[in-house]
Amino acid sequence: MSATLADMLAFYQQRGYRAQLGPGKRCALIVIDFSCAFTKGVSAFPGGDFAAELAATQRLLAAARGRAPIIFTTIAYQSDMADAGLWAVKVPWLQACQLDSGVVDIDPVLERRTDEALIVKKMPSAFHRTNLHEMLQAGGVDTILIAGCTTSVCVRATALDAMQHGYRPLVVRQAVGDFDAAIHALHLADLNARYADVIEIDAALTYLARG
Repeated sequence: MSATLADMLAFYQQRGYRAQLGPGKRCALIVIDFSCAFTKGVSAFPGGDFAAELAATQRLLAAARGRAPIIFTTIAYQSDMADAGLWAVKVPWLQACQLDSGVVDIDPVLERRTDEALIVKKMPSAFHRTNLHEMLQAGGVDTILIAGCTTSVCVRATALDAMQHGYRPLVVRQAVGDFDAAIHALHLADLNARYADVIEIDAALTYLARG
């Protein structure tokens, strides 16, 4: 229990995790939970500073528009929380994420367009009890570029589910964030080792330019 973050990150190097999935033939951009609740914070909900990650996501969106499907997600619940399940019991501040409230809107800095899909999800993974898989299948997508927050929760869950559904998840390093830098770094390393490729934004922009 005395291991430092450097020790934990060194584990992945020592184990020799090197394999890469690489991109497939057609990618989509999924922006996970960059809602105002997460990017601005509200009473009883601990938002974070994701200014740099939002700026990187803006670059991805500019490259993707007109070339690749774009899908946003947000977490939102009924006022009685009947649709929240046990996650809201474990994480009570999710009760702040109420349907039809401004806090669940996508941060306006991203300028989401009306023709860009929005998935309202109840659980960490964007695949859980949503139509994301069907949307990707309809678009002929085999690769998903992932931006958003948080790395350790919804980004991780979505990347894992993407791999399990047969998609190539590519997590864009500069466009994902977490509330804690050490947790962020550790989960990026684990994702890259086992479930996804963690890629630089320039590589993501190159993939999007292919259409």
